[in-house]
Amino acid sequence: MPYLKLQTNQPSDDSQTREFLTAASRLVAKALGKPESYVMVALEAAVPMVFAGSDDPTAYLELKSIGLPEAKTPDLSQALCTLVEFHFKISQDRIYIEFADAPRAMWGWKGDTF
Repeated sequence: MPYLKLQTNQPSDDSQTREFLTAASRLVAKALGKPESYVMVALEAAVPMVFAGSDDPTAYLELKSIGLPEAKTPDLSQALCTLVEFHFKISQDRIYIEFADAPRAMWGWKGDTF
């Protein structure tokens, strides 16, 4: 049930996209202690974006999960910023992350909810 979406103004070729998606999926599963079989990761590259009045490399991430503990968000922020910086060469001070804890009844799967 964890879902990570990355939007960036940086381009990404097929190889880079696959490498990032795979690494991000592993990271989220491990950091949240969830089976990777439940993790979904999406990448939207080359999105027109401006941050702090500049179109320099930037990224916005959303991480949603059932039972996302607030106590883990600082470590998740560091790990995700490091991952994005490594794969897309984006300075960590140009990355925003939104964390959301989803109630079970508000997360659907297989025609039902959790």
